[in-house]
Amino acid sequence: MKNIKLIATDLDGTFLRNDKSISEKNLNALDYLGARKVVRVVATGRNLRKVNEVIPEEVPFDYIVFSSGAGVYDRISGKHIFSRNISGETSTKLIKFLISCDLNFHAFHPVPENDHLWYHRGSEPCSEFERYFSFHNSYASPLPENGEAASGLCQFLVVIPGDEKRFLSMKSEIESQFPEIRVIRSSSPLETGYIWLEIFHREVSKGNGVLHLCDGLGISPAETLGVGNDYNDLDLLEFTGHSFLTDNAPDVLKDSFMLVPTNEEDAFAHIVEKLEWES
Repeated sequence: MKNIKLIATDLDGTFLRNDKSISEKNLNALDYLGARKVVRVVATGRNLRKVNEVIPEEVPFDYIVFSSGAGVYDRISGKHIFSRNISGETSTKLIKFLISCDLNFHAFHPVPENDHLWYHRGSEPCSEFERYFSFHNSYASPLPENGEAASGLCQFLVVIPGDEKRFLSMKSEIESQFPEIRVIRSSSPLETGYIWLEIFHREVSKGNGVLHLCDGLGISPAETLGVGNDYNDLDLLEFTGHSFLTDNAPDVLKDSFMLVPTNEEDAFAHIVEKLEWES
């Protein structure tokens, strides 16, 4: 790992501790990378508002790939530099499909306003849905009665019980009916055993968000490094030239990437300490 020019890290379960704080070692690692002119990137499923809640301005990241790659934000210029939303036509059809399936779901406004969302409750109560709603209710409003989303949407979040077969079946059905979109899996950060089924434009991924930065900055994928801890980090880790998974990741993923200590053991700083530089 010589002369890495860009490092991208997931936040929850990776860079952040479980209590969402940032360790002194990880902060020092960011400063070290900055002194080496390495581009420091957040790559997260959080929207930009939720990123700013845990990454204050003084924490020296250069770019934020947010909402799993639906948007990219330049922290230096304070500008949104990339977005990819689901079209209005497909968004409207997806809303009607999910309602017909009697599912609990959230639908997020297009980037860069995707911290605001609509919600729909199916007939089956879901405690996970309600817990998520309680964190976002000040930014949420009921789904419009006509179910129209003419301006398009950033993403959908469907919460289902932790049933792998059900997830794979739903993923296959949704992607076959709506070729514009892709479905990715995320473990519930609330740690309640539910699966989060997230629906994005098919070109959205953390890896593609970092690719957009690499293209603009003239950085080769071979000069990049990524670190994550969950299913929704796979696209990032498959893109970056050097990829690491924290030891708190699901066991099923651990054979695919190099393992590093857990997020509670300063995984990010551990990786940075191993970097080498040509003189």
